[in-house]
Amino acid sequence: MRRNSDRVSPELNDDITSQLAAAQKIVDRDIRNESVSQQNVNFPLQTEMVKIPSGGKYYPEDHPLCDEEFVEIKYMTAKDEDILTSKSLLKQGIAIDRFLENVVLNKKIKAKDLLTGDKNAILVAARVTGFGPEYSTRVTCPNCSSITQHSFDLSELENKEEPDWDVLGVDRTEEGTFLVTLPRTGYEVELRLLTGKDEAEMLLSLEKREKKGLPSSSATTQLSYIIKSINGNSNRSEIHRVVETLPSFDSRYIRDIYTQIIPNLDMTQEFNCSKCGYDQEVSIPVTVDFFWSK
Repeated sequence: MRRNSDRVSPELNDDITSQLAAAQKIVDRDIRNESVSQQNVNFPLQTEMVKIPSGGKYYPEDHPLCDEEFVEIKYMTAKDEDILTSKSLLKQGIAIDRFLENVVLNKKIKAKDLLTGDKNAILVAARVTGFGPEYSTRVTCPNCSSITQHSFDLSELENKEEPDWDVLGVDRTEEGTFLVTLPRTGYEVELRLLTGKDEAEMLLSLEKREKKGLPSSSATTQLSYIIKSINGNSNRSEIHRVVETLPSFDSRYIRDIYTQIIPNLDMTQEFNCSKCGYDQEVSIPVTVDFFWSK
């Protein structure tokens, strides 16, 4: 039985897609000109039904996943490996999205419109079809900071359970958003779930700041995207201004609430450090080994 108190709490941006975006840059830097050979052999199309964390609850009525609990994907192929190792797609930062859209059978489903948690679940399922459930990568021990190689079993990952909204103190709206009252300022804040498009925009914004030599603004940028309105005010400039002046207690409260309300894949698993004996659940680190292991 997992104990919540034993888990290492993931940061707000500790999702698969954001980590894979960073991994794409590493692959683009290190990749050589080798090409992945393909076998021109026809096989019956093998597919798998992936249960998405959102259950289709938070999509608009015109979205192909509205009220849908499953997404059908095909097994990963050599063509998909070509997409993941395409230097052009890697440089543009769109290799993962292009790969995802290629394995999903319903071509009306676009990566940019997927909720973060659903996107994560599809990517993990696709990875398992291509490389198997074992995922070996380097892990930094939370206790002694030593780095060791550890194998995780991706087939054991499950979708997070829906929280108890009354206990959490969150009201859900008919628009698929969430209302919370901040403990310090007393502001009523309306939160929304992020999509692939939101993630791409946030990463682009942070990269622009980095190129200009400006200080990182990852925390405020994320909060500005998550918050849809404050005390009923949905003006983006005003929201950004308030976010920059929020007490840290309220900022942390929003981040904590968001990690609990977002329908997502539970990316925690047991880890045992061979150096110090630390034995608890950790958030599985997503590195270049996830799709680009040599």
